[in-house]
Amino acid sequence: MTEEVQQGQPRGLMTLFFSEMWERFCYYGMRTLLTLYLVKSLMKGDAEASLIYGAYTGLVYAAPILGGKMADKFLGYRFAVMLGAVLMAIGEFIILGGTEQMLMIGMGALIIGNGYFKANISTIVGKLYTDNDPRRDSGFTIFYIGINVGALLATTIVAYVGETYGFDKGFGLAGLGMLTGLLIFYSGRKNYAAAPGLEITEAGKKKTLGPLNMAQVITIGSLLLIPLCYVLVLQNQILDYILLGLFVYVSWSLIAAGRKADTLDGVAVWKDRMIALIIFMVINITFWACFEQAGTSLTLFADRNVDREIMGWLMPASMTQFFNPFFIIVFGSIFSVMWVKLSKMGKNPNIPLKFAFGIIQLALGFLVTQVGMMFVNEAFQVPLLTLFFLYLLHTTGELFLSPIGLSMVTKLSPKNIAGTAMGAWFLSFAIANYVGGKIATLTGGHGDSGVALTSAEGLDKYLNVFSTIGLVLLGIALIIIVLSGRLQKLMHGVK
Repeated sequence: MTEEVQQGQPRGLMTLFFSEMWERFCYYGMRTLLTLYLVKSLMKGDAEASLIYGAYTGLVYAAPILGGKMADKFLGYRFAVMLGAVLMAIGEFIILGGTEQMLMIGMGALIIGNGYFKANISTIVGKLYTDNDPRRDSGFTIFYIGINVGALLATTIVAYVGETYGFDKGFGLAGLGMLTGLLIFYSGRKNYAAAPGLEITEAGKKKTLGPLNMAQVITIGSLLLIPLCYVLVLQNQILDYILLGLFVYVSWSLIAAGRKADTLDGVAVWKDRMIALIIFMVINITFWACFEQAGTSLTLFADRNVDREIMGWLMPASMTQFFNPFFIIVFGSIFSVMWVKLSKMGKNPNIPLKFAFGIIQLALGFLVTQVGMMFVNEAFQVPLLTLFFLYLLHTTGELFLSPIGLSMVTKLSPKNIAGTAMGAWFLSFAIANYVGGKIATLTGGHGDSGVALTSAEGLDKYLNVFSTIGLVLLGIALIIIVLSGRLQKLMHGVK
């Protein structure tokens, strides 16, 4: 397999594949355990834990916007990725201190590190290919598999180790995974050396502060951003205003750029397309805010109200998150072939309908919990198959949205603001993760204000909230279907 890929793809692809795989092992390993660690070790209430989780994951998705710009202008892609890897590993090991303060500092390092790593390793993959290289799509597909293999390993191995032998062992294992990724990336640097933009730029080498050049100043400055992340995660209500302000500013910037762009045949095509992009950003926020319940309310639901015993073995609650990456690996290639065949038949749904169908599947996943209620046991637990089918539907829904999202952004935006548009798309994920934390607080009660719900009360609360989410999502999907024709008109031929 490896030899075949090496012959058909650039040499550096497999180096980057395994580097990214271990970085995702690190990130998802920590994320998988985070909510349970907050609730069980740091004795946080459900609502507080969910808000911390939402703020953390929201900042993780916002950080690549800054990390990408710093690499483009000053750091070069290789140094940025290595800086990110070191910060992420340090973050994991700081968490081993076992206190809330150490967790917040560690999360700050992980946020900044992820911003450098995640933004720039994908850029290096893209730069292995020329603009019209037919291998590009399959190369990114292989790279995407690496992401999900890393997530699958994290949600099985790290989840099991963390809940069975102690959270510190899980976080430590995630940190070792990141160091493995760093070692692979550095030792295989000759394999991807042909990619342009790897070196620190001339602007980055320029002396800026005494003997320090710009790259060194940015590196030190990155360390100083960790306390800022600490404050934003802990005082997460500040993010309400920051993220809303950013969304308004970015939306205004996109529409203004669309107005300045050339019209086609006298029609304000680019302005309309920017309006369409903003609408898709709102839809994207809606989908992922509910999808990201996996790390918060759905994990706590699994811990308390799901019968996880399999032939005498009790599956750790955090391990139930493995269903998503597992199903992505199983169905990802099937879906990519399906879209091609549907296109040939002339039956490939347009982009608004794909988003609507994805939301419908997400909604049905939440409503599956009502079916599970029919098989509840005496301990007020639903069968594990409930989560199996929930995550199956969530994953097929994801495959209707996720693969086409980035491609859609590049098609809708004028070339001169492609970077700004992509940053806006990443911002929608950041907002979604933050809003997801707020949605998870609706299932709260355990440990909040000294309240402890019984198993029966907890089950009832979870199922009511999940059903409400499902029904609201169905309503939103229906609105998108009704308006799909108008959205399609705003896109002016983009498919």
